[in-house]
Amino acid sequence: MATVVSSIGLKGIEGYRVHVEVQLLPGDGVSIVGLPDASVKESKDRVMGALYANDCEILDRKIIINLSPAEQKKNSPIFDLAMAIAVMKEADEVKDEIPNNAAFLGVLSLDGTIRSVEGMLPAIMAARKEGFEILYLPRIQDVPLETIDGLEFRFVETLQEVIDSFSGQLSAFSIQTKSLQEPIELPPPTYDKDFKHILGHKQAKRALEIAAAGGHNVLMVGPPGCGKSLLSETFPSILPPLKQEGRFEVMSIYQLAGINQQNVSAPPYRSPHHSASAVSLIGGGTNPKPGEVSLAHRGVLFLDEMAEFPKRTLDMLRQPMETGKVTISRAASTVTYPAQFLLIGAMNPCPCGYIGSRNYYCTCTPKQVMAYNNRISGPIQDRMDILLKLDTVSLENESFVDNETSEVIRERVIKARETQYQRYGEVISNAIVPNEKLLTYTILTDEQEKMMRSWASKYNWSTRVQMKIRRLARTISDLNGDENITNQSIWEAVTMRRTQARHQQKGMVN
Repeated sequence: MATVVSSIGLKGIEGYRVHVEVQLLPGDGVSIVGLPDASVKESKDRVMGALYANDCEILDRKIIINLSPAEQKKNSPIFDLAMAIAVMKEADEVKDEIPNNAAFLGVLSLDGTIRSVEGMLPAIMAARKEGFEILYLPRIQDVPLETIDGLEFRFVETLQEVIDSFSGQLSAFSIQTKSLQEPIELPPPTYDKDFKHILGHKQAKRALEIAAAGGHNVLMVGPPGCGKSLLSETFPSILPPLKQEGRFEVMSIYQLAGINQQNVSAPPYRSPHHSASAVSLIGGGTNPKPGEVSLAHRGVLFLDEMAEFPKRTLDMLRQPMETGKVTISRAASTVTYPAQFLLIGAMNPCPCGYIGSRNYYCTCTPKQVMAYNNRISGPIQDRMDILLKLDTVSLENESFVDNETSEVIRERVIKARETQYQRYGEVISNAIVPNEKLLTYTILTDEQEKMMRSWASKYNWSTRVQMKIRRLARTISDLNGDENITNQSIWEAVTMRRTQARHQQKGMVN
């Protein structure tokens, strides 16, 4: 009868249970079945080398290793440890019983040393979801495993340590985590920039505070040097720190991408250059990897000089902006990565940047202006919640005296977010809550409904834009501490969207 040892396979960020089945038959050689890719096929040489280093030679026997479920393509060397343990147990080199409900994660060196691979954290989270109680794995740097409840981690460095642990002689360090009543919070994130150091732009700061409180997308239009990039780079300082679930999601994505994340409590901030390819922005490759939209999950994706991005690349953002995820299909596999990001776009009003300026003369023709602004397609503009026009600030008339710090603004944002979480019964913001739930908790008066219909008719708003006005008004009311949506919050929300109509009249935005 075959020996079965459990491990975890990954399909994107999602994991699933893999049964590593080993059987010894008369003959010679090692065969791995179950749709293994090249990295898994090479496991047979690593495993046999590690077994030889541990004085375990299997002569005149054919080793068949089946990775079940057979229909799922296996694409990571993470199964090495499970394969080696299953082979040793089948060959009766391991006398003790293997613990029930245990999973084995790690890649082997030829001397029997166990090392981590990309994607260890999502594999750990998947093992927890699958109901495993014990995990054998190498030590992982910069991952707060003690905050993952309900798992016993047995850190092992060599195959011999794994075998010793079966008989209760574990020499390596282990962590027994318990069900936590309250999630362990990490130290608050630190930021390099603060809103108190930004002169002027009171309207822009107010708009960004609303965007942070409700998770709304923002499009900033203004001349060169007016502060678009500075405002965006400072924006993360007013976002709430990531909660435990979001923190692990983000860390999992960065591990899969092979990127070291320093400030794990802070929402991610990604700012790809406008020359970035569609694959780097959305994700992909022969073995699909997360793109910028997934690396910005639960954080901010800033597109500076947005109109300079290829129109086709920008239009690829439409699906993830709407669904919060991106599906990458390749011949080898299809994977889905989360991509729930807050988009901030910044662009000039025209190719030269100075249309409508009081200090510079615009050299662009109307046709050039229209062609430039048409690079941001209607569907993308329709998905932007706040349309913000910026002007150059005169330093002579501004001071830092009345500037609020990012910490003060962040406290208001956190309070508004907590109000939303309590209202909807889950960690979800006004910008992404399903329409049915939003309408249930966002009831307008007859007078307010009449005003909305009047403005929608006047400015030719689509149904999506009308819903975004409701979402903005709900967020503004949450920031002001109002239980119901007020006329003032609706007016402020409409003002943030009505900017588009004024731009159209001036030829600044198509």
